[in-house]
Amino acid sequence: MSAPRWQTIFFDLDGTLANTIPLIVASYQHAFREVRGEEIEDARARAWIGRPLLGALLEEDPERGHDLDRTYREWNLANTSRLIERYDGVPEMLSALTEAGADLHIVTSKRRDTARLALTGVGIDHLIDVTGALEDTARHKPDPEPLLVAAAKVGVDPSTAVYVGDATVDILAARAAGMAGVAVTWGAGERAALEATDPATVVDTVAQLTAYLLGGTGVTDGAAE
Repeated sequence: MSAPRWQTIFFDLDGTLANTIPLIVASYQHAFREVRGEEIEDARARAWIGRPLLGALLEEDPERGHDLDRTYREWNLANTSRLIERYDGVPEMLSALTEAGADLHIVTSKRRDTARLALTGVGIDHLIDVTGALEDTARHKPDPEPLLVAAAKVGVDPSTAVYVGDATVDILAARAAGMAGVAVTWGAGERAALEATDPATVVDTVAQLTAYLLGGTGVTDGAAE
């Protein structure tokens, strides 16, 4: 088996390792419907994915942001097991990377308990754990602080690690931290926007991501073949 391109691999969670996108969008829609009597479109809700929940909601509605946050979290928690979905190939990818000697971690804008619930929901909680969560830092993606704190926690130089994510804030955070950034297109981000952040590569399938991280052929730096 070939050695991984990076010994330490940090992953985003939402839209990268677990398909929480329908759950997140529905949670936003429920919160805005209940608190503001407003219907919001999928695209508007998807634009907030990757950012800390409360910060995004307070920016949208300073007066009712906390009510939106509470309503969102209650509904999201109650519906996680019903709406969360597994991405085919992710468990196998994590196992293959571990067998190849890679050290795997999650850095997410979710709270740690919510992130672990999501991992359990898609059956990968035994394969990877949460190293960086919302409560670990004062600043959040696209700021590099979450990745820098996670790298320090596991004792690695950020320049020797990679961050894999589905949103532009993921790649921007990686680059600001001095890490390589790998973008995936099956989550919340659009390919053109992801490419504009200048990631190491953009991949369209879990198989392509696995091959790239394992240093194999089929995906080249800069784009998926």
